[in-house]
Formats: sequence, C-alpha cells, structure tokens
Amino acid sequence: MLPLPTPRHHAVHEGHPRACANCSTELHGEYCHHCGQHAHNPVRSFAHAVEEVFESFWHLDGRIFLTLRRLLVPGRLALDYLQGRRAPYVAPMRLFVVLCVLTFFVGRLVIHLGDEPDGQGPNLSMEAIDRSLEEATTVEEVERIRSQRVADLEEAREALPPYLEPARVGMDRTIAGLHAQADARVRALGGTPAPRPAQAAPQAGTRREPSTWIERIGARMARNAERLQDDPDLLTNAFLGSVPTALFLLVPVFALLLKLAYLGSGRVYLEHLVVALYSHAFLCLALLGEMLLSLLADWTSTFVPLVAAGMGMVALALWLWMPTYLLLMQKRVYGDGWVATLLRFGAIGTVYSVMMLLAAVVVLLLSLVRL
Repeated sequence: MLPLPTPRHHAVHEGHPRACANCSTELHGEYCHHCGQHAHNPVRSFAHAVEEVFESFWHLDGRIFLTLRRLLVPGRLALDYLQGRRAPYVAPMRLFVVLCVLTFFVGRLVIHLGDEPDGQGPNLSMEAIDRSLEEATTVEEVERIRSQRVADLEEAREALPPYLEPARVGMDRTIAGLHAQADARVRALGGTPAPRPAQAAPQAGTRREPSTWIERIGARMARNAERLQDDPDLLTNAFLGSVPTALFLLVPVFALLLKLAYLGSGRVYLEHLVVALYSHAFLCLALLGEMLLSLLADWTSTFVPLVAAGMGMVALALWLWMPTYLLLMQKRVYGDGWVATLLRFGAIGTVYSVMMLLAAVVVLLLSLVRL
C-alpha cells in the first residue's frame, strides 16, 4: 500500500513568515486561520501577482466599500497593502480594472461630441445646416447662410493634405448638397436661385487609388470623417473604448518612472506597480466624479442655476485635488522630505504628462481609423 502524500501546507510551511502581516496571528500554513490572508507577499513574487489578478477576477464583496473609503485618503491604501495588510481590501489590479471600465462606460453615456445648441460654427452637421436653412425667412438670409457655410467648407477642403483626396471629394459633394438645399429653400420663399458656374462632378473612377499603407490609412480616416457628420458619437465611443487599453499600457510605465526616481529606496518594481495602480484607480474615480458632476450641472442649469454654479465649483476643486492627492500619496508612501518629494514629483509628472499627451493623440488617431 502506497504511503499517503504529505499535506501541502506542511510541505510549504517551511520558509513562511511566522506571523500574519495583517493581524499578527501565528501562522501554521499558507493561510492565516484568523483573517484568511495568504502568507505569500504578491509584491515579492511576480508569478503570485499574476495568479492573484486572474483568481476570481470579477469577484467583489463588501471589501470594495472599505477599499474605496481607504483610497480617498492619499497613500493610505497603498501603504497598508505594501505593509502586508491586504485581506481587508480589493487587490490593486482588480480595483483599477473595475474603476477603469466603469469610468469609461459612464463616459460613453455622458460625453457627446458635436452638440452645439446654438447651431453656429464651422463644424455643423448637415442636420444643423438643414435646420438653419429651414428656419430662414428671407432669400437674403438663405444666401447669407449659404455663403458662410460654403466658405467654411472650401477653406477646410483646401487645408487637407494631398493624400486625403477622398475627403476632398466628400466635401465637394457636401458643398453641392448645400447648394441644392439652399436653392430649394429660395424657391420655397418665392425667389429665384442665382446661377452659379458649372462645376465638374467628382469622377471616382479617375481618382488614383491609394497604394501605400499610409495612403490607405488616410483614405480610411477620410471616409470615417464623413461618417462623423451623421453620427458624431462614433468617435466618442471609439475613443473611450480605446482609453482603457492606453491606461493599461501607461500604468507599468508610471511604475517604471517611480522605480527610476526611487532607485535607492530598496523597493522592488512590483511595489512601485502597486502605487501606480492605486494612483490610477483614484484618477479613474475622480474622472467618474467629474463626469457625474457635469451631468448634474447640465440637469440643474435650467431649473436651479445656483446649484449648477456650485457643481462647477466642486468640479474645479476636484481637478485641483487630483495632482495634490498624487503628491501627498507619494510623500506618504515613500516617506521622503518635502523638497525631495517635490523634485521627484515634478520630474515624474512632467515626463508622464508628455507621455499621456502622446498617448491621447495616438488613441484619437487610432479611434478615427477603427470607426
């Protein structure tokens, strides 16, 4: 008869810490029998950190409320986690993913591009042009609207680079459609449309087809730009759908900047990654608050303007609190003096701001391609 295998907790007990880092209870295996925290330190083992991310990834319980309350205090949650008090809180990667997805899901509902209630400006859609022409009461007003819009469109067309020839053709068609709508409105008002010089219709067959991948991407962007005239929210949804991916790529970069700034701190990269994850989790939470404040301000601006103004002041204060929070978090976690903290914070902030700006431009261009 084969001997029974030795229980796993006896085999791995050797080398474990003697007391739980969270509640100081004596350990007798892989888990604390008092609070249930695992004996492994995830910031010291990359494999265990990956395992923690994928283990019950979307499982959230009552710990989320305690985690969010702790997150609101700069650096408190990150410091607790790094010091071993992990059982009461949601894991940093899980918290960041949930808040990131929630924030940009709400953003799709709140943010809309192309909403111009006054009906003015060069970026009007054809629907807005229709309304302005239909609301015109004299032939002179129709001609004024026609001249202004045609001038704007022709100026925009001339500014396009040569490889965006499909966009030029699309603008020619838009100008022709505008003339037809204006002529119809003039006739409806009892006038006679003024004759215009005949223009050759765009010949799609004689246009050189894009050959290089840059030209193909440019042509696709031009076609998508035409689609935005009918549905401006396409770009909003595509952009916000790409932002979480950009943030996932930027979080490890931010952790690398922390690692470089604190080379002599003795902390490993995964510890800096914990700080980066909690920092971005707070930023997602703050952006969520900004969008909700903006939505409430829009709802109350018509009925209670004073409340809407108060919402605007709160939103401004929240914008100012974001960098202040990150500064205080860095000061608390790393424990340096104010001068050293300010110098490191300024250096990290400058480099990371440039990287975020570049990432935003790349995401915007990719969103225009992926529509």
